Amino acid sequence: MDVRQSVKPLILPPADAVAAVQSMRARPLSPDWEPDPVSDAPGAPGIPPTWTSSAKDVVGGSLGPARLWFTLGHGIVNEVYWPRVDLPQIRDLGFIVADGQGFWAEVKRSAEYRLRSIAPGVPAYEIVHSHPRYTLRLRVSPDPRRDVLAIECALESPEPALRLYVLLAPHLGATGHGNRATVSRHRGRHVLWAERPPFALALSAVDAHQRDAILRASAGYVGASDGWQDFARNRAMTWEHPAAGPGNVALMAELPHQCVLALGFGSSREAAATLAVSSLMQPFDNLLAGQRSDWSAWHRRCGECCARPPDVPQDLQDQFVTSSTVLRTHLDKTYPGAMVASLSVPWGDSGNERGGYHLVWPRDLVACAGGLLAFGGEAEARDTLRYLIATQNAEGHWHQNQWLGGQPYWRGIQLDETAFPVLLAAMLADRDALAGVEPHDMIRRALGCIAKRGPSTDQDRWEENAGLNTFTLATCIAALVAGSAFLDATAQHWALELADFWNASLDQWTAVHGTGLAHRVGVNGYYVRTAPLSVLENGSRSLEEPVPIRNRADEASLRASEQVSTDFLQLVRFGLRSASDPLVRDSLTVVDHLLKVDTPAGPVWRRYNGDGYGEHEDGGPFDGTGVGRPWPLLAGERGHYDVLVGQDPLSTLHTMAATASPGGMIPEQVWDAAAVPQRRLYPGRPTGSAMPLAWAHAEFLKLIVSRSLGYPTDRPQAVWERYRGQPRAAACSFWWPHAKIGSMPEGRRLVVALPRPGTVRWGRDGWQAITETQAEETSLGFYAASLDTAGLRSSQWINLTIRWNDGEWIGFDSRVQVAATNESGPKRESASKL
Repeated sequence: MDVRQSVKPLILPPADAVAAVQSMRARPLSPDWEPDPVSDAPGAPGIPPTWTSSAKDVVGGSLGPARLWFTLGHGIVNEVYWPRVDLPQIRDLGFIVADGQGFWAEVKRSAEYRLRSIAPGVPAYEIVHSHPRYTLRLRVSPDPRRDVLAIECALESPEPALRLYVLLAPHLGATGHGNRATVSRHRGRHVLWAERPPFALALSAVDAHQRDAILRASAGYVGASDGWQDFARNRAMTWEHPAAGPGNVALMAELPHQCVLALGFGSSREAAATLAVSSLMQPFDNLLAGQRSDWSAWHRRCGECCARPPDVPQDLQDQFVTSSTVLRTHLDKTYPGAMVASLSVPWGDSGNERGGYHLVWPRDLVACAGGLLAFGGEAEARDTLRYLIATQNAEGHWHQNQWLGGQPYWRGIQLDETAFPVLLAAMLADRDALAGVEPHDMIRRALGCIAKRGPSTDQDRWEENAGLNTFTLATCIAALVAGSAFLDATAQHWALELADFWNASLDQWTAVHGTGLAHRVGVNGYYVRTAPLSVLENGSRSLEEPVPIRNRADEASLRASEQVSTDFLQLVRFGLRSASDPLVRDSLTVVDHLLKVDTPAGPVWRRYNGDGYGEHEDGGPFDGTGVGRPWPLLAGERGHYDVLVGQDPLSTLHTMAATASPGGMIPEQVWDAAAVPQRRLYPGRPTGSAMPLAWAHAEFLKLIVSRSLGYPTDRPQAVWERYRGQPRAAACSFWWPHAKIGSMPEGRRLVVALPRPGTVRWGRDGWQAITETQAEETSLGFYAASLDTAGLRSSQWINLTIRWNDGEWIGFDSRVQVAATNESGPKRESASKL
């Protein structure tokens, strides 16, 4: 998922999510209550709510019909999502152990615990909290058939006075505001309820004989009258408030030493309680058996298509299974194939904002579908393709991000996100795995959009700057080539001509030579992070223009020639440049000098120099500004380069695994400064950014598979066959009204591409030999006039203007200089990896 814009916004549930839940109601929900001065807890409405830390130990869900996802962090339950993967409904569910005589301990704060999965690749977990006075054993599993999370609790201690208490913080409807909590009896059982229409939850508990196990309970306002405040002030449970709300509320209950909890969700309090109690009417091991059976069968099915790589150490094999489970867990059930960026809220413990990572980014989604596809998840990848086809805009692009139902949130256009769905279709086709999906119309519209808007993108993959970017160009060129097989002959011709032009020109557009930075590092030149659109017309002098750096308090900028990133590695990964290309090697030297960070986990790279997306210098949470930190994802991208240069990326795989949480969750970023223990920040360990980042898990999976193949598993076959690491000689150059080129090499035809029908009036050397050429339909949504300019020589130029078919003129003249073909540039070496 990326920077996700400068400031994490408050995101409310989309209307279709609310409507879906409302449609399930058995009866109308009661309205929000006003506080009852007699029964309501004091302290309304509570302190401002926050989410919990993004530091997740593990995430999980079921493969059955249940629509529930859960996260664990610091040894307790964190956010639980229902009925979709983008709707968190609680902040956390934790425990206190106390003796009623002054001793009390909140288990998550001791951080002395062990966690393990009940079986490899099965998201059901055992957590053992150790304390000198007790041991608390928890087993956590979703009910595969019901919208319920079950937790088996066992408190072991030689001290009979110790008691166990559960704390629950509802955040129904993805917010801590406006929740209502009550303690009540329902059909003869104690139930802890919370409601915020149209969402409701119920917490129930039973003993070994499935009898009601809640002993005492209380509701309160967070920071004033909640259970934690009771212990903090009185060192015992002394309050038993029956209700609290609306506001930021919490619930607490006293439990026996051994019990099973069920947290159920529904469209009403009664519906949630029915599900919770129903789930409890069976041994906890029955839930575990169902969960184990479903997930083990899924891993076996995927293994039939792609066996787990046998030539890596056991710890990396374990991480491989964990990462595949993480990706499968992130898939939604209401919208099969859709996936959010992360089941976490970056820096969530610093505010109530839901965060931008509970949205669908087409880029992240295709990366994750490619990860699933790499180890045999063809059915899941097909569902993702179907979902993308269904959510494509008429113009051919996808919105920057969207809710699961397809409603746009941020409406920016990123051309790599328009290209990636085409590449997913091509990957499935390469495996003969489309299984009846017909992506032809989607591909035609997507490639037409790329052609009509490129080569400059409104936003790069980090969602921060407009311009020409090597990652975006590599992805778009690959899509034009791989997608051309799905087009008719006319459209295929123009897609390939445009791809060849962009590939042959991108070094001229996005690389600099002889700069001060190049001299300091000792290289000839390097790729820049972002080139302004004006580079097409003005050439290299545009690379001295300032490019703003986002997420910085000082609103800094650097000249385009001074900003570098790792984005150019995508050129090598997709087969557009050889791993041994001199410009690629020089660029690696520069990024290693500026962006590489050696951590205890191993070398990790920042996104670009001057990045501001990360914690502040003192470790304070990102709040719209900060300091960019290294990304394990980028280590995986470097590992793919190592594969192509003939080096074993095993150490990179170990680095990525070493950055992960105890449960194997790979973070978005890791800390790269001196330790800040009070903020739990340690070198090479996760920051407060998203964890897990689904995209990073996909990259880990792909790197393991690519290591076995000897080339990137997501490299499009058609792209490799066309370029094999070297640009082809382009037959023509493209001039567009939105992307005017200032020059072209001699010997090429000039193609004037238009968004609507028109005629090109053109001449040479000051409007000599004037000719008119009608633009023809390309079947890609634009029109092309191919001018007979191949005979012109350097020092000549072309003059042109446009008359639309309605008789109107475009309103300006343009000039394209004919330049000598550059024979003096560095000779490219042949690619070595087939």
